Amino acid sequence: MSKKVVAIVGRPNVGKSTLFNVLAGEKIAIIKDIPGVTRDRIYANCQWRGTTFQVIDTGGIEPESDDIILKQMRRQAELAMDIADVIVFITDVKAGVTVSDEEVAQMLRKTKKPVILVCNKCDRVGAPPDEIYEFYSLGLGEPYPISAGKKLGIGELLDAIYDNFDNIESEEEDDETIRVAVIGKPNAGKSSLINKILGEERVIVSDIAGTTRDSIDTYFENKYGKYIFVDTAGIRRKNKVYDNLEKYSVLKAKSAIEKANVCLIMIDATEGVTEQDEKIAGIAHEAGKGVIIVINKWDLIEKETNTMEKYKRQVYEKLAYLSYAPIIFISAITGQRIEKLFSMINEIDKQNSQRVPTGLLNDVLAEAVTITQPPSDKGRRLKVYYMTQVSVRPPTFVIFVNSKQLMHFSYVRYIENHLRKQFSFKGTPIHMIIRERKGKDE
Repeated sequence: MSKKVVAIVGRPNVGKSTLFNVLAGEKIAIIKDIPGVTRDRIYANCQWRGTTFQVIDTGGIEPESDDIILKQMRRQAELAMDIADVIVFITDVKAGVTVSDEEVAQMLRKTKKPVILVCNKCDRVGAPPDEIYEFYSLGLGEPYPISAGKKLGIGELLDAIYDNFDNIESEEEDDETIRVAVIGKPNAGKSSLINKILGEERVIVSDIAGTTRDSIDTYFENKYGKYIFVDTAGIRRKNKVYDNLEKYSVLKAKSAIEKANVCLIMIDATEGVTEQDEKIAGIAHEAGKGVIIVINKWDLIEKETNTMEKYKRQVYEKLAYLSYAPIIFISAITGQRIEKLFSMINEIDKQNSQRVPTGLLNDVLAEAVTITQPPSDKGRRLKVYYMTQVSVRPPTFVIFVNSKQLMHFSYVRYIENHLRKQFSFKGTPIHMIIRERKGKDE
């Protein structure tokens, strides 16, 4: 099940980013040193009452400052309506209801999304100020008084967010259905690929409402299986131009990745791997999804001896952390190799959900330790006791050792490579968790 998404909307200087930081706490996923992941603080994970959800700070995607405030507000609201399951509309109780607030409230009332009205800067403990009653005129229900700066009323706000999750209908799908996110920068060929698939090979096609208005999740069935294609192609909307297209596309990809089992990372063969491709690919890798690197527009490349192998090497040099991901060269326009994608998707989904019996797993671990002895430091040697698989999607393993300090990342990588040699895990990341356990001789 994908995480729910909460978007914070509001005009400048009402406290959007302050509230975002309070909700995110110290767990802002985007600022880790992960290859390929943007460090712009657009979204973060938040946990409340045992539920993890994503928070979007739309303030991080505001257009340039020379735009008028109302234009900025409209774009934020449009973004929230596209991406979010729940919208938090933050206002400034000290400034009162502004024309911008009224305009955006009117837009939000027309959505089918739950909207929580927040009055920020209620800085005193106790009853809210009388000014809060003015905000009932926005027609968005009872306003929640908070002080993001002083962290007052945050628990009540989180309860309101959590309660609204129960009102969101979940999509129920056949267990055999594979969710496939087609991700990549604009003009990489995402729409062309999906249109080619649906136009020429369709057996059953129906529209399932997705989380966005301009991006529809499409059910598709053929001789290879059942699929839902999560399309992120609607980044450039008709009559709407976003100043910061790159941030918006990365955010759109993040939303699609969370919903998917397998991600097709579309690369334009004529441009090669760009910085934006690296960012989007890094998000899929960190999310633990099955990954296939799809090189599109291969028909436009002049071929020489070993052109394909040389291109693969260049891709893996840029996306070194995706060395486990297969590469396929296609043309979405001509249909070249598109049929091969389905067997690859099926295989990668199977690998991403693969579970290895504990006994067999430890036989392979013992073999790995015998072939290459664990490292030592200052006369003390690492002891690897055993390992167990704790989850799938992605395959996640816990290794018990005598000292976490002695478990160098290179030895962890060695064990991972040994697992891949025995069990493949093609197209899927592997997560390793190291646990310290004292042996009898410690």
